[in-house]
Amino acid sequence: MTTQKIRAVLFDFGGVVLTSPFDAFAEYERAEGFPVGLIRDINSTNSDDNAWARFERNDVDTDGFVELFEAEALARGHRASGRKVLELIAGDVRPEMVEAIRRIKSAGLITACLTNNFRRSPNRSDAGAASAGASGLDGSKGDGTVSPREAQVAEVMALFDHVAESSVIGVRKPEQAFYLRALDMVGTAPDEAVFLDDLGINLKPARAMGMTTIKVLDADQALTDLEQVLDMPLRS
Repeated sequence: MTTQKIRAVLFDFGGVVLTSPFDAFAEYERAEGFPVGLIRDINSTNSDDNAWARFERNDVDTDGFVELFEAEALARGHRASGRKVLELIAGDVRPEMVEAIRRIKSAGLITACLTNNFRRSPNRSDAGAASAGASGLDGSKGDGTVSPREAQVAEVMALFDHVAESSVIGVRKPEQAFYLRALDMVGTAPDEAVFLDDLGINLKPARAMGMTTIKVLDADQALTDLEQVLDMPLRS
């Protein structure tokens, strides 16, 4: 519980509003005989300048990410497909989270999505980027068509008052500059915001700045914690 009045609720997207991709990573690792946690280990090593970080800052395109990621995997002795990893990022929309966002907005609080994401390569309908929950936020596939899932994701994104995307602003969580830009967007002080993310590394700098933070393990736990912070019901 926080004693400061909360004015803004900030949500990570994948793993919070969407289900987590980690189960899909684990299934791929089992199928290929890779060590458990290989993908997460690759993505968390040299986390400020690895393939994933550069992709989310829009420093490289899809092909560049694939080349860099596969080189990082090969350095560990494994031939993992970068394109397959991108396909695995997609998650399902959690309807209970969408309901919570609607109730928070109805209560007059500011809502924002804080997402590390990436952009598709020009003139490509890339399968991984098209399916990723935190990319393609306009719902388009790049060829003028929109899948039902992308339309659903775009509808959810449209609920937020503000969206901070790493690929747009050029910095990413957990860089402090990302949170400063996000707070500037929503127009609140750190202690007037609560931030939900499924990764502790992303919550740590936000908490150090003065935000109230909630680590999301599952939707029920996250909403219970958020209801306590906001002192309001978020579920039917």
